[in-house]
Amino acid sequence: MDPITGLKNGAKSTLEKKYGRREFIKIITSAAAAIGLSGSAAVQMVEAATQGLKPSVIWLHFQECTGCTESLLRSSHPELGELILDLISLDYHETLCAAAGHQVEKSLHDAMELNKGKYVLIVEGAIPLKDDGIYCKIAGKTALDLLNEVAAGAGAVIAIGSCASFGGIPASGPNPTGATGVPMIIKDKPVVTLPGCPANPYNLLGTVLQYVTLGTLPALDEKGRPLFAYARTIHEDCPRRAHFDAGRFAQQFDDDGHRQGYCLYKLGCKGPATHANCSIQHFGEVPGAWPSGIGHPCVGCTEQELAVQVPIHTTVDIERPTPPDTYPPIHAEHGGPGPVATAVGGAVVGAALGAAWVHSKKLDKETDGTGKEE
Repeated sequence: MDPITGLKNGAKSTLEKKYGRREFIKIITSAAAAIGLSGSAAVQMVEAATQGLKPSVIWLHFQECTGCTESLLRSSHPELGELILDLISLDYHETLCAAAGHQVEKSLHDAMELNKGKYVLIVEGAIPLKDDGIYCKIAGKTALDLLNEVAAGAGAVIAIGSCASFGGIPASGPNPTGATGVPMIIKDKPVVTLPGCPANPYNLLGTVLQYVTLGTLPALDEKGRPLFAYARTIHEDCPRRAHFDAGRFAQQFDDDGHRQGYCLYKLGCKGPATHANCSIQHFGEVPGAWPSGIGHPCVGCTEQELAVQVPIHTTVDIERPTPPDTYPPIHAEHGGPGPVATAVGGAVVGAALGAAWVHSKKLDKETDGTGKEE
């Protein structure tokens, strides 16, 4: 009998029963690989998930559209129900709780007391600060007061989505409520930020799994974002990158280049300046289910300097250009021969005609002009 979980040794989890041992291990090790963990760490994750080591998770909602929760609801490897039952214990979530009123508030305080110093706090949404935070209240408490209260006893704090990470849309000018992100308020402990509109649920899964099994948080960049998901720009792994390097750009929506899948940079794609893994970790296991995959430029939702700050169709500087550093101009005549190609083609044709003329003169010398040999 496991002393922590109460499960018998060798007991199978819900995930393992549904998918089988092989697929179950694949799900967990894929999450481990995604966050750059070693093979031994992946084994630890499998053992923890098998034994049912479920961390208490408290999920707070503030100024947001619930899009990050909606994205999580549509994950299928694993599905949300399996995620809750097998990998985490979702003790408080205002959208998903069956209870309401005093009952659900009791669940929140019980989870805080029973798991003090160990529970994972996930925050979705910005926190308004103007006028003492009166623009967002839950159970009579402002979002600011509630955040400070729950974060004080948390073992880890995760800000999911752009709103919680840096204010997002609620903080866009003129920011009438004084909205801001979690890292701007919680200063006494690390805050993992998972920006995105919405954030990819697999980035959350990988972060939580590492904390549960290893007791550590992923390596973070200067903005608190996990390097396994935000170290590279979307541009670096974009499937349209070959068109960018070749100078093939869509000039406007629904032109020939757009229909052929050319690069969307000239339509305002923020991919060259946006750090995220959208181009390789698509949403809902649907291939191509991300903005550029369906023909719309990246809007830079993971970057505070770009999201709702720079107009959608304004181009950005290329952060890390790779050879070639300059790109040929491209205009409406996509696929047409350029001046160099025309010159080369002309030279080839001219050489062929010249060779034919020389050959004909040689034949004239070898015959008497009637076609008969001399």
